Amino acid sequence: MSDELNLSNLKPAQQRKARKRIGRGLGSGKGRYSGRGIKGQKSRAGSNKMPAGFEGGQMPIDMRVGKLRGNTSADAMPIGPFRTYSQPVNVASLEERFETGADVTPEALKAAGLISKLLVDVKVLGEGDLTKKLSVTAHSFSKSAAEKIEAAGGTVTRLREPVERKKKRHKVSAPAVEEPETEAEATPEPGEVEPEETDVENQENGS
Repeated sequence: MSDELNLSNLKPAQQRKARKRIGRGLGSGKGRYSGRGIKGQKSRAGSNKMPAGFEGGQMPIDMRVGKLRGNTSADAMPIGPFRTYSQPVNVASLEERFETGADVTPEALKAAGLISKLLVDVKVLGEGDLTKKLSVTAHSFSKSAAEKIEAAGGTVTRLREPVERKKKRHKVSAPAVEEPETEAEATPEPGEVEPEETDVENQENGS
């Protein structure tokens, strides 16, 4: 038998699986209900398009369980439904791509291939070293990045004002301190009579 490929020994590399033919009579094994069972939601057309986590209309488990604080508030960024996204650019990349005295703007960053979109905010991060004097304009800067740019003689221009987050203050009640009585208040001065004693003496004299 020769190993030469011809029409007599031609066959697919992987054996093909015959498709399931449904609704072709009871003798086929897939007739009448076509493998879908008797009635119910899964026997209807479009039942395979339910979203993930769908539980037949009852309250889903992600809505039944308790919720934790933080992820649903606007102060919890960048996590939760109020998450934000920014394109990071490190100062080390600015050192490699720009010359001394260059104006670094979002448009220049895109032309240099450091960012992909102009519609998304740009944040400059402080990873790496910067020795060149650059005028950097971006939406936000990390603290270390701003310090390195200004230390090299450059300038920092923010296109978006930083959002100050409210700090939670915990009220600490100071312990009550009782003031000690002075000797002058405790002992009456000579010639001074307490009001209670005078009342008692007047009652005795009157009687």
